[in-house]
Amino acid sequence: MIEKRQFYINGKWVNAKEGRDHQVIDPSTEEPCAVISLGGQADTDAAVAAAKAALPGWMATLPAERIALLEKLAGIYKARSVEMAQAISLEMGAPIDLAQTAQWGAGYGHLKNFIRAAKGFEFNRRLGEHAPNDRILYEAVGVAGLITPWNWPMNQVMLKLGAAIVAGCTMVLKPSEESPLSAILLAEMMDEAGFPPGVFNLINGDGAGVGTQLSAHEDVDMISFTGSTRAGIAISKTAADTLKKVHLELGGKGANLIFADADEKAVKRGVIHVMNNSGQSCNAPTRMMVEASAYEKAVETAANVAKSLRVGPASEEGRHIGPVVNESQWNKIQALIQKGIDEGARLVAGGTGRPEGLSRGFFVKPTVFADVTNEMTIGHEEIFGPVLSIMKFETENDAVRMANDTVYGLTNYVQTEDSARRNRLAQKLRSGMVEMNGQNLGAGAPFGGMKRSGNGREGGVWGIEDFCEIKAVSGWTDA
Repeated sequence: MIEKRQFYINGKWVNAKEGRDHQVIDPSTEEPCAVISLGGQADTDAAVAAAKAALPGWMATLPAERIALLEKLAGIYKARSVEMAQAISLEMGAPIDLAQTAQWGAGYGHLKNFIRAAKGFEFNRRLGEHAPNDRILYEAVGVAGLITPWNWPMNQVMLKLGAAIVAGCTMVLKPSEESPLSAILLAEMMDEAGFPPGVFNLINGDGAGVGTQLSAHEDVDMISFTGSTRAGIAISKTAADTLKKVHLELGGKGANLIFADADEKAVKRGVIHVMNNSGQSCNAPTRMMVEASAYEKAVETAANVAKSLRVGPASEEGRHIGPVVNESQWNKIQALIQKGIDEGARLVAGGTGRPEGLSRGFFVKPTVFADVTNEMTIGHEEIFGPVLSIMKFETENDAVRMANDTVYGLTNYVQTEDSARRNRLAQKLRSGMVEMNGQNLGAGAPFGGMKRSGNGREGGVWGIEDFCEIKAVSGWTDA
């Protein structure tokens, strides 16, 4: 049993002031693998006080100094990649091969992207030729509370931490209590890199405790949160009393528009994307919308792909699907699969219960429904599991209407060889991101959504700007 009860505050590992034990469960075995402390108000206050005290000095450092520390962190993170992958795999169930590549790699990629973006970031900008003595200054928001989820632990932590470091913010990180081991390991790396005391602080806790305390704290200037829309709404309400800046990256129900002229791998690519990470990705294309003339073939292909996928423990090597994170998520997914059956969707792969041969662990059958409509529960509710809903459309206008008929607006996808159609759809789809023909967004592209998928953007220049305040100055003279 791993024991990690301490918090990292003001450059030191300290015992909790108001801690209570919390067991971290290995989702592949349903057995405890670690124990941590969940902090209380006194612990939150101590972490925030450390960040507040460190803020003036950290803000005053030159950007080049902050970039140098970020580069040092990236080197340490790379050197300890095996440890990080093992921690992620154990705590949230990512198969070890996925943890060593995509899960660890996402965090490393964001660090490199922020370093590149930071080197070209102008903290002091001219307003324009019409006002030669006016400057626009970008400076740190202040103390940032970072609240991160369990599904892509280092991906989400690095999107916030990297931007905060470049901007000159000090921070308090509260990772999900489901995936604290990777964050604790990161705190060790921050210490090894030599960040000044108080710049980075780590406190474990749950949403109702430390999460709410950070959101309400009068000395926290910004909350950057990734998680459910329900929790994002609650955080916004709590933060409103202190008028702090709130950045939200929330849920999604992405549409994948597949036209009859799409390439032959479009359907398979879409299924694999949904099932990756056991379906636990907010940007997954979980609503596959197919042009009528290609519909039945697409359904057959999707079903065959799902049936070919192997499900197994996270510790096993190979390209298989691991468990979902915990019992609560497993029960929710099972209930939604049953709801799809009860509401008349056509089940063509998977279904309720564990996959054959697996009696323990939070494993879900890769599931595909056909003949789904947006009115069905599985057509509009985020499932956050390996479940795909396939729908039929007749015309391009129908496809746009169906895709936009959702409260979410994170990522949509388009598959067609018609370049003019792609461009039209990219402008009509109401989402923060649109990916076309299997081409991923470039490194440093802004990640974020609209509607109930949140606000603000993470990654690259846009991520740095979200951790900055903008100050207009007149009468500036270059020294």
